[in-house]
Amino acid sequence: QLQLVESGGGLVQPGGSLRLSCAASGFTLNYYTIGWFRQAPGKEREGVSCISRFGGRTNYGDSVKGRFTISRDNAKNTVYLQMNSLKPEDTAVYYCAAGLSLITTMDTARYDYWGQGTQVTVSS
Repeated sequence: QLQLVESGGGLVQPGGSLRLSCAASGFTLNYYTIGWFRQAPGKEREGVSCISRFGGRTNYGDSVKGRFTISRDNAKNTVYLQMNSLKPEDTAVYYCAAGLSLITTMDTARYDYWGQGTQVTVSS
């Protein structure tokens, strides 16, 4: 069974940091572009970041540039999202997704597998 599982979410104060993990089971992440997305209540799903199959290319949404860093460890079959300088507007459910597209894109239509999400809440 192909599965993506996110972890690392939680409650953090503004200015704090979290590291999200996206672990794959049932398939090898090496062949996939991986994206992180988020969805806040009442809002559309938003692309946060994505990384190419071997990590050579990354993209970030404008709202997270300079604060978030995506990375991958193919040996561990895991992708990470390091989130620093968190703001209340970063509060959302964060999802990782895997796509076979070679384009490093945050177009949700290019992703084939999705995790169940992990809640991130930034609040004092």
